Amino acid sequence: MTERVVEEVKEKKRAALLSVASALALVSLKTFLVLRTGSLGVLSEALHSGLDLVAAIITFLSVRVSDQPADEKHPYGHGKFENFSAFVETGLLLLTALYIIYEAFSRLFFRSVHIEPSITAIVILFCALGIDLTRARALSRVARKFSSEALEADALHFSTDVWSTIVVIAGVGLVWAGETWNLPYLIYADALAALAVAAVILWVGSRLGRRTVDALLDAAPEGLQQEIARAIARMDGVLDVDRIRVRRAGNRHFVDATVSVPRTASLEQVHALSDAIEKRVGEIVPSDVMVHAEPRAPQGEHLFEAIRAVAQRMGLGIHDLSALQQQGQLFVELHLEVDENLSLREAHRQATKLEEGIRELRDGPIDVNIHIEPLGRHIATPDAGAGEMKQLSRSVEEFLNSLPAEFDELVNCHNVRTRQVEHHILVSCHCTMKGALAITQIHDVLATLEDRVKERFPQIHRVTIHPEPVEG
Repeated sequence: MTERVVEEVKEKKRAALLSVASALALVSLKTFLVLRTGSLGVLSEALHSGLDLVAAIITFLSVRVSDQPADEKHPYGHGKFENFSAFVETGLLLLTALYIIYEAFSRLFFRSVHIEPSITAIVILFCALGIDLTRARALSRVARKFSSEALEADALHFSTDVWSTIVVIAGVGLVWAGETWNLPYLIYADALAALAVAAVILWVGSRLGRRTVDALLDAAPEGLQQEIARAIARMDGVLDVDRIRVRRAGNRHFVDATVSVPRTASLEQVHALSDAIEKRVGEIVPSDVMVHAEPRAPQGEHLFEAIRAVAQRMGLGIHDLSALQQQGQLFVELHLEVDENLSLREAHRQATKLEEGIRELRDGPIDVNIHIEPLGRHIATPDAGAGEMKQLSRSVEEFLNSLPAEFDELVNCHNVRTRQVEHHILVSCHCTMKGALAITQIHDVLATLEDRVKERFPQIHRVTIHPEPVEG
């Protein structure tokens, strides 16, 4: 684990251990008060705190387990232990509330219990109230900081203790006032205070129980799916968000996102987009994200992109794609790259398959002409004398630098290299061109320049010119 994660685990453990110590102190104080006063309100509080002690111990153990890293048996980690701990605590809360309700109705309607309130009881209850407030705030802070459901459940327990202790203090005070001023009906205040405590416990327990059950049953947190979907849909490269699934384990979320991407996007582009989506979702909620990309044709897709998608789906490389529309007839021309070891029959079979795929793109007639050329894989070595090639390089450079008067687009030529490879003379060079011109115009000029060089030097087999702007 990283240093940050280790520190997070330590802080959560400290908070859980503090909770255990506080619960133990409260149980001791309230047990003493039950023996001293016989108050049902105090008894309900003591039982509540006793279960809080059990819950705090469970929380401490669950925090220790849930922060362990994923392993072979638990590939999604151990975060569910926190959710299960909160679920157990909810059950304990509900059991406490049911017992308090039973005892309260028994004292209200079937039997009477003598209560002995005192200043000591009130003081001790105020001390317990202070402990409750301090621990609830400390646990809430750590729970919010690390999104710990187990610590949040513990904090909720102590938050209910705060209110229930106030109610018990009021109940004991009213009983005391009834004895002091001879108001016998106030003897019921203690049982009614206990019922109020039980109501608070049931209300908080039901909220916590619903959340923990949702987490255990992998219910998506409310609104989170929609928030993630909106964030992903706004990202460049995403055509649509098909599905978002979210499940929670402890303080971590697992997100599955299915998105539509342009079908002509390369594997590297899709991978980069997936990384960006994972990062964006991680900014919304701590999560482990799995992205599934579906190739789709974007709305209003250009014919050329559709043709490239057909070739890509067949695993074929194409270039020099062009089209001509004349008298309702579409004429498409392109260069197809095939394995240099293929026979003409095998290469033609690939070209025919590509033609059929292109014709299926439109209902109208399409005439397709495919130039087949080998996809080079062989790395050759020069086989000519360096001196002879240097002389030819200088001649080619001088010839090209004599053409700017004829070609306004051309500024100069430099870095000419000539090599003889497998009995073919190959020339490459750089030509500085006017940077504001359209690349289509530059391409046409370069093709003409290459032809002029081959006319001037018939021994040259191929010329490759790299254009660069004056600013470059």
